[in-house]
Amino acid sequence: MNRVFVGTLIAAAALTGCTKSSEEGGRAGNDTFRIGVPTLATDVKQGEVQTVRVTLERGAGFKQRVKLEWKVPAGLEVEPADATVQPGDKGDVQLKITAAKDAAIGEHKIQVKGTPDKGEPTETEFKITVSAK
Repeated sequence: MNRVFVGTLIAAAALTGCTKSSEEGGRAGNDTFRIGVPTLATDVKQGEVQTVRVTLERGAGFKQRVKLEWKVPAGLEVEPADATVQPGDKGDVQLKITAAKDAAIGEHKIQVKGTPDKGEPTETEFKITVSAK
């Protein structure tokens, strides 16, 4: 019985995915969007690069362009510097996170803001853990 319960918990955790979403931006109803970022911290060693996926999740009625921008702590660099997701785009943006050779070791937060052409922006954040090379 306990094995079944533990197995069910593991399966439920796997199905919830590895991303979290922001609050809704845009307007009311289905004319909204969310920003999806990794739930777990992404590990990167000093002087190395990791790729992180950020997604734009559109409501059924949301047909606007959204500009994505990030606030990055000292010692980390993100490419591209910003991104614009067009209405017909898939909504996946691959970010290259580079930790400087002297980046502070530990956990850092990168803030992501999405601003539509019309309506309210939304924000979220994800974590980067820098370790020694």
